[in-house]
Amino acid sequence: MAEEEEVAVRTEKVKRIQRVFINLLDSYSSRNIGKFLSTSVVGASLEEITEEEEKHDEDKSAVPEASSANLKEGTFQIVGTLSTLETPCPNFAMETYYAISREDLLMHLLECDVIIYNITENPQQVEEAIWAVSALNEEISHFEKRKVFILVSTVMTWARSKPLDPGDSEIPFTEEDYRRRKHHPNFLDHINAEKLVLKLGKKVRKFATYVVAAGLQYGMEGGILHAFFKLAWSGEVPALPVFGDGTNVIPAIHVLDLAGVIQNVIDHVPKFHYLVAVDESVHTLEDFVKCISKSTGPGKIQKVPKENAFLTKDLTQEDIDHLLVNLRMETLIVKENFNIRWFAQAGFVENINSILKEYKQSRRLLPIKICILGPPAVGKSSIAEVLSKYYKLHHIKLKDVISEAIAKLEAIVTPKHVGEGGEEEGEEEEEAETVEDAQEFLDGIKESLEHNAEFVCSLDASDEFLKERVMNLPESIVAGTHYSQGQFLRALSSYRDRNTEDETVLNYFDELEIYPIHIDVGKLEDAQNRLAIKQLIKEIGEPRNYGLTDEEKAEEERRAAEERLAKEAMEEAERQHKEAAEMAEKIARWEEWSKRLEEVKREEKELLEAQSIPLRNYLMTHVMPTLMQGLNECCKIRPDDPVDFLAEYLFKNNPEMQ
Repeated sequence: MAEEEEVAVRTEKVKRIQRVFINLLDSYSSRNIGKFLSTSVVGASLEEITEEEEKHDEDKSAVPEASSANLKEGTFQIVGTLSTLETPCPNFAMETYYAISREDLLMHLLECDVIIYNITENPQQVEEAIWAVSALNEEISHFEKRKVFILVSTVMTWARSKPLDPGDSEIPFTEEDYRRRKHHPNFLDHINAEKLVLKLGKKVRKFATYVVAAGLQYGMEGGILHAFFKLAWSGEVPALPVFGDGTNVIPAIHVLDLAGVIQNVIDHVPKFHYLVAVDESVHTLEDFVKCISKSTGPGKIQKVPKENAFLTKDLTQEDIDHLLVNLRMETLIVKENFNIRWFAQAGFVENINSILKEYKQSRRLLPIKICILGPPAVGKSSIAEVLSKYYKLHHIKLKDVISEAIAKLEAIVTPKHVGEGGEEEGEEEEEAETVEDAQEFLDGIKESLEHNAEFVCSLDASDEFLKERVMNLPESIVAGTHYSQGQFLRALSSYRDRNTEDETVLNYFDELEIYPIHIDVGKLEDAQNRLAIKQLIKEIGEPRNYGLTDEEKAEEERRAAEERLAKEAMEEAERQHKEAAEMAEKIARWEEWSKRLEEVKREEKELLEAQSIPLRNYLMTHVMPTLMQGLNECCKIRPDDPVDFLAEYLFKNNPEMQ
């Protein structure tokens, strides 16, 4: 009875806690913790988990989506900060803040019942977490009700701890040993933050402080292991790298299990203030990488020097420190006192299928599998190569697959040699096993075809078109291939004989309800198959793969800038050319106008001269002789009134008057 009353009291205390602050909601860890809490009912972890609920939870591979407009009644209300303004507000958050002052941030913190500061991903947040817990501690007298402060730290603050037993290094550390922990040199600020948080929460009822030391976080979109997932998915390397010998043990936890631990801390408000959040696994770095390689990559690993880790662009210094740590840890308080609906309690390797499914869904990675069929010289290889680059797919050549399959079958059916003096007993059993192995291998190939082919592209063209294409190929390409005249004609004839309307491989895919995309390459009349590739991309759709890397984005931006500058230069050159042409045309028009003007002046002058001839003749005949004589006399005599003298002279000497 007393226990029930105690649980009821604790439940009442918990139900008052509804508003939760989490820093950097746009980061991997905080985002998933926030999303998890936004779908969790306050006080739900106080109830025991039934077997039916455990079975139901096993079927769930990821936390359900939540939106601020449609939250379950009684769930935590999530608010928090963002690292960049460009980041869209998470749909599960009630409020988000960016680049606000410390005064405004403190005001928002005081409005919350739970404050979670996650310092596992961004070391710059350690200083803000120290400020936040110190500022809240100064405001305790103004608290209306108890507040809970949770610092999500990392097990790297234990990285240099001395073994509990020098003779047995496999004994794991537990929460009870936290006073003996020794930090990694790069995590000094983290352990100082842990000590301050624990110190400020001592003997204070209204301010409960907790430290949760989390292992390497995985699950959902990947975390630190995302670099290995991406490398395996892209297929750019033949083997995934293992830094060092790979025997170091890495404490780890699924990010949603970490969120479950935090939920239990909020609900239970335990008396233990330092907790370790790790799963039950004892996986080494080699175990992690080998599992990723087998599940989604080349299936091989390669041990490389530790220094090579710094050449991996997707790994930060903190990430590398986590991957190289060698630490065995076990969480007792979480197991014995909390009710957690585990997502990956057994560890990463045991739950790789669900983790990989989460990863693909979170990253929206949906592999595209394309099978291209068609007669010789229709362009299968060239089109497959272009599509492989466009969709970032493996280009698997049929000839290589058949050769590998034949080699494996030969290895299976080759009789086992018996040493000299050996008995022949059991030969029939060995032969039966060999047949079964061969049949199993063939069934595996068939099953792979049925499950892997997603798009089937059937290319075709007339025999005349294919013959002409081969005849026009350069000698350097034809040499050493089956495109020589005799071999090509035999291959084409054999293909036509084996692929009739009643018997063709396309019928097999029709039975699997995979309907081929038919393209007649001959009708497109495109030697480079650009139109066929464009049509296939349109049918298949956009790539469902990783976006551009930072380098590819920079290259894309550089290419766009160059194209923009080239376009601007072309437009400028075109403008200058246009202006020059207009100026030349203007000068030509001016010269033509000037020439025409001179011509007009000349014609006018000639016209005036022609019109003035009779007048000149008249003057020279009747006026000029007498006038000249009069002028000469005027010059000789120089009268006082020359005009009157000249008039009188002309009047007296007028020839017509005489």
